[in-house]
Amino acid sequence: MTTRRAVLAGSAAVVTGALLGTPAAQAHPRPEAEPKPTVVLVHGAFADASGWNDVAARLIREGYPVIAPANPLRSVATDSAYLAGILATLSGPIVLAAHSYGGIVVTNAATGNPNVKALVYVAAFAPDEGETLLGLQTKYPGSKLNEAALDFRPYGENLVDGYIKKEVFRGVFAGDVPKATTDLMWAGQRPADARTLGEPSGAPAWKTVPSYYLVARDDQVLPAAAQRFMARRAGSQVREVGASHVAMISQPAVTADLIKRAAR
Repeated sequence: MTTRRAVLAGSAAVVTGALLGTPAAQAHPRPEAEPKPTVVLVHGAFADASGWNDVAARLIREGYPVIAPANPLRSVATDSAYLAGILATLSGPIVLAAHSYGGIVVTNAATGNPNVKALVYVAAFAPDEGETLLGLQTKYPGSKLNEAALDFRPYGENLVDGYIKKEVFRGVFAGDVPKATTDLMWAGQRPADARTLGEPSGAPAWKTVPSYYLVARDDQVLPAAAQRFMARRAGSQVREVGASHVAMISQPAVTADLIKRAAR
């Protein structure tokens, strides 16, 4: 009898609360979900932010704030400072994802920023202090991005940009992407100042920030062996995929999944 009275009393309280305009759920409020981190997608050389479009679309559909800024591709120091300035305008947690040359930029730009909670390298450079792009690219055999594959065009006194030649662009850069797409990618490629190849990197953020690495096994720009070396050294959580250098274009679902794992 006592149990029955207690149940009836509880039911009456709920009804009374409803009549008084006080929702029953108010007595046991549900904790609000934590806001999702902002995902910053950083492109590399010979590309632009549109290379992240399919990845960004997946993240945006799932409620992630996403920004894909233009990487100036002028020098490691200035590009890193530029990105660091953008990051300083963002509040809350940040996940930085980078492709190729973008990796050296995020490695430097994230250093000292407490909002950066994770780094995601997609077939990207993750240098230690003092290392260069060229040193890491040639540390293991297999790269087809050499001087013969590039066109060099001056843009000022002692200033030279490098472009991948049209006849080798798809084979070197994006062999698993349809030719119609790579023709457009070649036409719109953004060159990098040739000096970036030998410019030493600064103190790396991956020494204090958790990192994730997507290794592209069929990469003809940055050999998979070099990617594995950098990922292992950084203590990254690693996933491998059969993809060319532009894994975020040919394997956007896998790339987005790794970024979401980092965001969690």
